[in-house]
Amino acid sequence: MTTDLPEPLTEPVAEDLRLDAVMGALADPLRLTIIRKLMLESEAYDHSCGWFGFDRPKSSLTHHFKALREAGLIRQRQYGWERRSRLRTEDLNARFPGLLDLVAHWESSPSKEPIRSEPEGSPQI
Repeated sequence: MTTDLPEPLTEPVAEDLRLDAVMGALADPLRLTIIRKLMLESEAYDHSCGWFGFDRPKSSLTHHFKALREAGLIRQRQYGWERRSRLRTEDLNARFPGLLDLVAHWESSPSKEPIRSEPEGSPQI
């Protein structure tokens, strides 16, 4: 028994993935969350937008998923009216070794204090 999947939507081939495009897509907090969720909580199948549980307008989510697909981070397939997404793990690991490990271990800073340029205990001017 063969499973016929729909063809993926247009995406860059693995050899054409560019670090600047990937990092640009990951710079957005929602997109970074999408990638982390696909990495850490995903099963071995494609997921619809509803699976992510975001309280955002569909048009906003469509924009973010398109940016991730065009950067080469996700593969999307059209199932009827629904687009489902999957992380391009193998392609990303081959092109940018260690990048997905960094993303998986990323945590937002709990403090919003600015980074100090002078050592602790330096006199303030």
